[in-house]
Amino acid sequence: MKAVRLHGAGDLRVEEVPAPGAPEPGWVRLKVTAAGICGSDIHNFRTGQWISRAPSIAGHELAGVVTEIGAGVTGFATGDTVVADSRFWCGDCAACRDGRHHLCERLGFIGEACNGGFAQEIVLPARLLLAVAPEVDPAVAAMAEPLAVALHAVKRLRPQPGEPVLVLGCGPIGGLAALVLARRHDGPILVADRNAARAARVAEVTGARAVVLDAGEIRAALGGMLPVASIEATGSTAALSHLVGVLEGGGRVALVGIFHGTLDIDPNLLVERELTMIGCHAFTDELPAAVAQLAGLEADLVRLVDRQIDLDAVPDAYQRLIRGEATGLKTIIRPDGVPT
Repeated sequence: MKAVRLHGAGDLRVEEVPAPGAPEPGWVRLKVTAAGICGSDIHNFRTGQWISRAPSIAGHELAGVVTEIGAGVTGFATGDTVVADSRFWCGDCAACRDGRHHLCERLGFIGEACNGGFAQEIVLPARLLLAVAPEVDPAVAAMAEPLAVALHAVKRLRPQPGEPVLVLGCGPIGGLAALVLARRHDGPILVADRNAARAARVAEVTGARAVVLDAGEIRAALGGMLPVASIEATGSTAALSHLVGVLEGGGRVALVGIFHGTLDIDPNLLVERELTMIGCHAFTDELPAAVAQLAGLEADLVRLVDRQIDLDAVPDAYQRLIRGEATGLKTIIRPDGVPT
């Protein structure tokens, strides 16, 4: 079968590899129908930070159809449409026993701890699969995992009624966070991104207002106020440093971007202005909620897709995303070819 494998930092190859064999007990074999390229995939390609086995088939955002079931698996049948929980957790550590699988002491992710979804087929533990309605567009189903991340970030931020919220970064997570806020928050929503076309796309779909990350422009948009709540989804330390300067005193930032480099912020700024930084890692129990919302959000999610590509186009897509050329949020891979 054809697959996209990461051999090392900067070394991504489209290759012919053996198809997975029969699933082991507790595992399920899937035909992959769609997979999304995540910012963390790009980060791992650029830095090699999370390479624990190589080569490994990349991709942790995926939807598929069950083709074979291992011994002991219940709740699934061949032909079922499913999405994958990206978190490969141990189940034994204190965090796992407490249900906080995203904080597992030995946490890995599909595409790193095991082969991922940038392939025509995959085998996964049944415990990582959730059923999804078969009528949902596979490209939309593959967005369930990043939607869960966005839901978790908004939950961690806890925007208060009427409170202005600024989303910095209109990539997949930032854009989906703006969509979540648009559906459940009653206060003003601002979005900012150095890619003006992408910010405009998110604003059009969500009803948010696109702004430049400038205190004067933000005050003008909010009637003289600055936001108290913000989601940082760029992964840029420079952007984060700028962001803390456009928040009201007592403001809080939910950090969900994957960062390159280290942060250089005077801690006295946080002390004197009582700013709070909130870490947001993956998701806890939000994936079932994300799956349940796919049908209702399908029209908006389709509008946020940047493009759909086949496996051969993945390396070029990585470079395009690194250059910041996307105008939409999500590049979706269709392993069996892009539908016409």
